[in-house]
Amino acid sequence: MTAVADLRPPSRRESLVEALTALEPARLALHGVSLARQPRGDGRVVLCLPGFAATDASTVPLRSYLRSLGYDARGWGLGQNGGDVISLVERLLTTVRGIVRSTGTPVPLVGWSLGGVISRELARDAPELVEQVVTFGSPVVGGPKYTRVGAVYQARGFDVDAIAAETAARDRRPIRVPITAIYSRTDGIVAWRACIDRTSPQVRNVEVRTTHLGLGIHHRVFVEVAQALHRHRPRPAPGASR
Repeated sequence: MTAVADLRPPSRRESLVEALTALEPARLALHGVSLARQPRGDGRVVLCLPGFAATDASTVPLRSYLRSLGYDARGWGLGQNGGDVISLVERLLTTVRGIVRSTGTPVPLVGWSLGGVISRELARDAPELVEQVVTFGSPVVGGPKYTRVGAVYQARGFDVDAIAAETAARDRRPIRVPITAIYSRTDGIVAWRACIDRTSPQVRNVEVRTTHLGLGIHHRVFVEVAQALHRHRPRPAPGASR
């Protein structure tokens, strides 16, 4: 296991790789055939959460893809992600409860970066409402402490060391729903080691190769999300009509 002392945010030089994000749309187009061959969806609602300082606009490509497969992929509808995880979990809980009431089934949560952290915490607090969680580029260790945006948090008056300690304390209460944690060693925003989940009992860590900003339009991420949704889809009860 990587010691916390070994973790650090990506350096300024390492963050320069983010310029390669511009290549991802072309790569996505090149993999159109394989993306179209992924398992078909079943119409269930999938909620997609944006990263820090982002809005639902950032998840449009992923949601469009999931809709093409047959899912009812939706944005979180909470505007810009301002970074206050506890407050946002409480607000998202209202949204998820409404969806569960209307559909009768738990909701899969797909979160990019901080959106993944929020997804995990909601699943930790209300596992009966969450089918599964898929994260990509999410700092599950240390929160913002091991990211390039840690300084922004500090400028806004947040204590990143206290957040890291609270994150570690919450991890003592395991998340009981399936988790797919996607990370990239060429992530120039979040320390990739901080994106690996070493505590959850039902986690599958998956490595892809892209930038942090490229994760939202990377073909392998799209494939892994589609596969996870298919893998953990609701199963009909024994003897139920089909």
